[in-house]
Amino acid sequence: MTLNHPELVDLIKKAYSAEKAAAFAYQGHAASVKDETEKKEIRQIEIDEWFHRKEVLQIMNDFDIPISKYYEFKFYIIGKVISASCHIIGWFMPFYFAGRLESGNVCEYFRMKQFFNSLGIITYDTMLYEMGIKEKEHEIYFLEKIKTNRFLPYYEKYFSWGNNQSFNNIDLDKKYPVENSNHYCKK
Repeated sequence: MTLNHPELVDLIKKAYSAEKAAAFAYQGHAASVKDETEKKEIRQIEIDEWFHRKEVLQIMNDFDIPISKYYEFKFYIIGKVISASCHIIGWFMPFYFAGRLESGNVCEYFRMKQFFNSLGIITYDTMLYEMGIKEKEHEIYFLEKIKTNRFLPYYEKYFSWGNNQSFNNIDLDKKYPVENSNHYCKK
């Protein structure tokens, strides 16, 4: 079956490749922290990202969407550079930028769900919803680690993410079920 929605197809291709970049970044991040609990937690987030990649590939296979060699190369480089940089930029910045990145990734999956729904396809609603919620959990994990850090107010001011700003409108304490989640991440 062909998916006649260029924006959705591109978003799926990017998501697939970006999940690999995120997983690579978390490999470096986990290796760079000293605390064993943090290492385990970050490694679990890496595992989540590999799982998301597998699920996105399932969607791609269902619609015969080819893997983008360009995105694979681009995100491979990005992931490896971030992974290496975690060893030299200190403790705060990897946590901050991981949280900021995850905040935006949340909407990637909710937009996919909305695009599929606009085509009358609801098959992937639960999968995409769960991936979006998992990305939100990752965002909150990283924010919790740095929420009292003295640098956070400055980074939040310049990078528009932190205690008072997010790139999505999801509140995990008051989350809506799959069937009532269409208002998430509306532009």
